[in-house]
Amino acid sequence: MTDNVSTALPRTLTPSLFMFSIIYGGMVVLAGVLGNKQVALGGSLAVEAGIFSFLILVTLSSAVAEIHGQSTANKLVLWGFVPLVMSIAFTSLVLALPAASKMDPERLAAFEMVLGQSPRLMAAGIIAYGTSQFLNVTIFSKLRAIKGAGAVGLAVGGAIASALSQIVDTILFVTVAFYGVFPIGGLMGGQMIAKILLSIVVIPFVITGFVALGRHLDTKKVA
Repeated sequence: MTDNVSTALPRTLTPSLFMFSIIYGGMVVLAGVLGNKQVALGGSLAVEAGIFSFLILVTLSSAVAEIHGQSTANKLVLWGFVPLVMSIAFTSLVLALPAASKMDPERLAAFEMVLGQSPRLMAAGIIAYGTSQFLNVTIFSKLRAIKGAGAVGLAVGGAIASALSQIVDTILFVTVAFYGVFPIGGLMGGQMIAKILLSIVVIPFVITGFVALGRHLDTKKVA
């Protein structure tokens, strides 16, 4: 699935790959923080807010695959583990350090409640991230090879790859994080529906925008 990924990045980063890599690393870290809130999407449908950052991750990896190829996109996903693991390590360190005596107890309690994830939740995030992102790049690249070039094929391929990878992400994360703690069927079903809908509605526009921006940056003449 990882397309024989090596850790070597291109010696010269294009402007688009440089910018996309920076955004990608930030979204990897931000997704775990935003995931502490659930957002209502209308009616009884709700989704954890980290999905918005995750949709950007999916779109960026697909955009990189479109512009720079599947191998480079897989390397981007692989290097995404670095900010993810570092954020977990630094968060654990800060939580372990004693709080200042003058810190407001309510603020401290809120901080520890939001960021104090269990090792099981951390493992679930790492497993779900890696598997779903590599799967997204693989599916998108295969669909693009079949459908060929074109804005419609780009939008459809991005949406399908995102929806399928989001299903896998939900199954892995919810199972690893919560299996045996409480019944997970309802949570898993609701999350899947919400993520599929967002993939269909949001991804086509975002991926075409990112690809257009990336190609513009790479062809723009530097003064």
